Amino acid sequence: MNDIAAATLDGIPLQQSRSAERAEPMWGAVVSLSLGVFGLVTAEFLPASLLTPLAQDLGISEGTAGQAVTATAIVGAIAAPTMAIATKRIDRRHVMIGLSVLLIVSSLLAATAWSMPSLLFARVLLGIALGGFWSMSAAIAMRLVPSDVLPRAMSIILTGVSVATVCAAPVGAYVGDVWGWRSAFVIAAGVGVVTLIVQFATLPKLPPIGIASFGALLDVSKNPMIRVGLLLVVLTASGHFAGFTYFRAFLEQVPALGIETISLVLLAFGIGGFFGNLGGGFLAERSLKSAVTLAPLLISIAALALLLAGVSPTISTIAIAAWGFAFGAVPVGVQTWMVRAAPDQAESAGGLMVATFQVAIALGAVFGGLLVDNTGVNSAFIYSAAATLLAALAVACFGRKHAR
Repeated sequence: MNDIAAATLDGIPLQQSRSAERAEPMWGAVVSLSLGVFGLVTAEFLPASLLTPLAQDLGISEGTAGQAVTATAIVGAIAAPTMAIATKRIDRRHVMIGLSVLLIVSSLLAATAWSMPSLLFARVLLGIALGGFWSMSAAIAMRLVPSDVLPRAMSIILTGVSVATVCAAPVGAYVGDVWGWRSAFVIAAGVGVVTLIVQFATLPKLPPIGIASFGALLDVSKNPMIRVGLLLVVLTASGHFAGFTYFRAFLEQVPALGIETISLVLLAFGIGGFFGNLGGGFLAERSLKSAVTLAPLLISIAALALLLAGVSPTISTIAIAAWGFAFGAVPVGVQTWMVRAAPDQAESAGGLMVATFQVAIALGAVFGGLLVDNTGVNSAFIYSAAATLLAALAVACFGRKHAR
């Protein structure tokens, strides 16, 4: 049994497992985790930028080809809470290396796919790797660095997500146009190989702490602070994707921008997300509660700015860049919140968070689509503003209540 010491962060009582904490940070191992999520998220988003040539080559519709992304998300949502259980007796170093191998295999299978079923099989393997790797990364980070620099470690890891989000679509489209869509997946496999080499060189032995089980998932879900975190994820992620999915439609209809300008605005969103990730880690080190409260609040303000003054191209650009900055800060704050709320069950907490995140993504996009189809594009941003404002209020109110 680990020695448990009480600690406090922003008035929220936390517990830290001293026996699992390192005196000196292992930044090389942290970077290996960042490379892993970069490769996985890049591979996840590649089909979106390669849809037309991929569909033509496999003889399927673009709508059918798009299900390659959906399959990865669904499998990722299932793998996230169950990976720790399925591998409960395996050294975490070996698990993470194995998930990187899955990234390589799935990318090579996608690159050589000859039909939709073969492509879906490759994407299912990717979903297993993505859900498992992302959900366990925070728990492993806790064992690689001292607790006071955990937010910084999470920021480094999640920088891989931000960079992949910014780069995957344009790089995938360019590579696909120059060398063919299959070459993009070969490059993704190459990223997996680099990740594997760095992991072998930097990751220490990480024997499992405790025994993960479905009972542990249930126990974690009863933790009041975990529930606040999951509510934050549902409201923030669904609110974000309800609006984010329809940025282009909004920019075409309201400020009436051309496609080249829209591309630049979306690039500003991606760059904002990159810096938001770094800023979120900086703020979380100093005030975790502020980090997880201010990020959704800024999204709400940005959505309101689009609704009230989005006809101005300048305001729309600033609002969308600010939105990107705010959402970039969300994963760092939320994952740090979750693992600190249940440090001895961090793998289960991370699994619940990633699964909830994936479900919220789907709910937000679907609900936003229904609103856009029935009441216009502005209604999606009304929901975004309301949901993210509620997320900020939930942390401000319920977080303080349960801390007492």
